[in-house]
Amino acid sequence: MNLERGSDKHGPRLDEEIKHETAGLTRGGVTGHAEEWREPEPVSDAEDDLRPQGYAPGHEPGVAPGMTQNDVDQRSNLARWLVEVHYPADRDEILAHAEGNPAVPDAVVRALRDLPDGSFRNIADMAEALGLGRERRSGD
Repeated sequence: MNLERGSDKHGPRLDEEIKHETAGLTRGGVTGHAEEWREPEPVSDAEDDLRPQGYAPGHEPGVAPGMTQNDVDQRSNLARWLVEVHYPADRDEILAHAEGNPAVPDAVVRALRDLPDGSFRNIADMAEALGLGRERRSGD
């Protein structure tokens, strides 16, 4: 007589459910969740933030006059990684902050190395020095 014993903590129904959910782990190479919605989201690469984003026609976000969508995306990305910089700041302060933070992508650090010497009042000044557009206000 072949008796297969399940858990003595759970009933047969719960044992089967746990067995089903962990089948991927025991077989290897597959997530252990039975429901697709429970699977973890993939981690995005920080370098992807520097690539221009594509938008579906008619769904492009608004862009200020004097800037392109790429300028907006690049400037937003710079601001994201330099949120702790206190302005006005000079090139060396900004670069030291970026190089001292291992989370800042290498592409951002390389771009900041191209900054000219001088002081920057804000992200807009810094982005303009890097060759990104600057928004124009009416009357400018």
